[in-house]
Amino acid sequence: MARDQSKPTGDDKKIGVSAPSYQQSGPEGLPACGDFDIRIARDGTWHYRGSPIGRKSLVKLFSTVIRRDEQGDYWLVTPVERGRILVEDAPFTAVECEAAGAGRDQVLRFRTNVDDWIEAGADRPIRVAEDPVTGEPSPYILVRDNLEALIVRPVFYQLVERAVEHRQDGTDYLGLWSKGRFFPLGRSP
Repeated sequence: MARDQSKPTGDDKKIGVSAPSYQQSGPEGLPACGDFDIRIARDGTWHYRGSPIGRKSLVKLFSTVIRRDEQGDYWLVTPVERGRILVEDAPFTAVECEAAGAGRDQVLRFRTNVDDWIEAGADRPIRVAEDPVTGEPSPYILVRDNLEALIVRPVFYQLVERAVEHRQDGTDYLGLWSKGRFFPLGRSP
């Protein structure tokens, strides 16, 4: 028996819209409209048909209906249709960071490019991926439901300035505390 598409589920409350799963197809599910000609650049700029979307309110609206499936594909999912979009790196960027408190009690808050505020913690971890060729770090924070924000370079430098040494799993790291959890940025020299 198919779920009534008009009734919100508990997951819908996380993003503030009633959106059925992007994985549904067929007569009971959402029609897949193929690929939408939308691209999110590494710097967080949204493009439609090759041109930047200049209306921030439209980007904010689209950002509330983006999903990522198990294969790593990104989708815009509305109550009536879904379409795949291209994301060069992460669908969001973390463009500002505020810190309150100190040590293990410190709380790091990040503002995304769509003006959402998120706090780093066990439910929203910070991770740093390293390019295997160049060794360049790419820091991320989880925004929601398998969607991350790339922490922009100036904000990452601010985090590095706040970093402390901590031994974890037998290795010395430079990293940050937020909400009682330590997030390694890299190995201590």
